[in-house]
Amino acid sequence: PLGRTVWAWPLVGALVGACGGSVAYALRAATLPPLVAAFWALVAQSLLTGALHEDGLADTADGLFGGRTPARRLEIMRDSRIGGYGAVALCLGFGIRAAALAALPAPALLPALLFSGALSRSAMAVPLLCLAPARADGLASTLRRPAWTGLAVVTAVILLPNALILPARPAVVALASVLVVSLWLSGTCRRRLGGYTGDTLGATVVLSECVALSALSAAAG
Repeated sequence: PLGRTVWAWPLVGALVGACGGSVAYALRAATLPPLVAAFWALVAQSLLTGALHEDGLADTADGLFGGRTPARRLEIMRDSRIGGYGAVALCLGFGIRAAALAALPAPALLPALLFSGALSRSAMAVPLLCLAPARADGLASTLRRPAWTGLAVVTAVILLPNALILPARPAVVALASVLVVSLWLSGTCRRRLGGYTGDTLGATVVLSECVALSALSAAAG
């Protein structure tokens, strides 16, 4: 059943991005410093999603780098406590995105977050295509036979208008960077976990947002 919802992932990402972009733009208009506005935008997004993807990033970092066997790494990822690797990953995830948003001009905030929000959710298709579930009993293991056509159409409908608003070269670099980081993380999960989990899908989203926003901020540098 969950596989049938894949088409909506980029739409959800765009809605989350619209929330963050609106907050960032409003706070910039209220003359708050760009970095402060950026952090509050990320706070708004995290509240909207329940910090689901950030939780996945922390668990993935702890598991990938904190265990010696795939079974032990998966066990660590199920632990509700955050370890050193997870804490560092969270700080870097928020810091990189906030710094990139702070570098963007105010009119670019909304399209940038719409673009990165949709693109990062679409990036979850990469591990689904490349890997098998690491656990037979995990929620992510139910993501079978996803609606790929719907995902591609919705992604294109959201990305294209925003890509036309944003500078062309950074937008292309953002697309390529997200593909590269998604493939890298998928390969790492294959070697160290034996497949993907819900946590690694969340980590894919946050890492994709980091590289996409970093690429888009290059136009302002």
